[in-house]
Amino acid sequence: MNYFLIALIAFLSGFSAIFFRPFSKLIVSIANALTPGQRFKTNIFKNEEELRELVDQAHERGLVEEDEHEMIHSVFDLGDTLVRELMVPRTEMVWIEGTKNLRQGLSLALRSGYTRIPVIKENLDNVIGIAYVKDLAKRVLEDHAREQSELVEENLRKATFVPENKTASDLLKEMQRNQIHMAIVVDEYGGTAGLITIEDIIEEIVGEIADEYDDDEKPVEWLTESTARVAAKLNIEDFARELKIEIADSAREDIDSVGGLVAKVLGRVPIPGSTISISGVKLTAERPIGRRHRISTFLIERLQAEVDAVLEQ
Repeated sequence: MNYFLIALIAFLSGFSAIFFRPFSKLIVSIANALTPGQRFKTNIFKNEEELRELVDQAHERGLVEEDEHEMIHSVFDLGDTLVRELMVPRTEMVWIEGTKNLRQGLSLALRSGYTRIPVIKENLDNVIGIAYVKDLAKRVLEDHAREQSELVEENLRKATFVPENKTASDLLKEMQRNQIHMAIVVDEYGGTAGLITIEDIIEEIVGEIADEYDDDEKPVEWLTESTARVAAKLNIEDFARELKIEIADSAREDIDSVGGLVAKVLGRVPIPGSTISISGVKLTAERPIGRRHRISTFLIERLQAEVDAVLEQ
């Protein structure tokens, strides 16, 4: 990423003017290079349109790469992007009940890969705070007996709530100002619509942040006659056909993939180790991938009665 890109992103996003002030001169230098014979001073941009034109001209003249050009325009677009377009939806949230003990809280964090977890009371529409793994771990390290006797709800940090129609640019500024990493998104009725992190907003600017292990999984990989590994995104119809099983219409209603099936049966987002049994097979969630830690594969094991039935065919 070149200095011109850094300067523009800093300028547009409203980051610290003091820190990025040296780069503002670079923007002016680019403008002068694009318009020979005309000398610009600092603070030359009166509106967004002028900046967009400068970026486009810089791109046309090879001063800004294609991906950088798109990234800069993504910063502009944050002002029109709503939080609900970027949030992790309610159905994909990982959460914990406040009545769970510290051991259970740390176990969930370790299995899910999240370091900040919303804490609920009664249901997901009643988020009472955020549990930070470092806070729970510190309490246990100070006194090992606390992992069983102390509850997660006793070690909460205040949750920040934002409306789903708030713009991403406004939320980014609020997060920077108040040093907030995560916010709970609420709908017009006050219910929990999802959650959003500062990484979600940054990813909208720079593009999806791929994990080094995010490779393409095979839809189905048979390990033995009775065990297989399937991709979470495998279509539920293809899954049933491959395993030669029947899945009740009530179980497959409103879902399209194996991951959706497991989430529906569990009643929450699967994390590594989550297990269900359905139609004579056992599905166990394996490793998560990506920044949002989505499960990528499930280990499939035929239950013994199902194995015998298949062998008899």
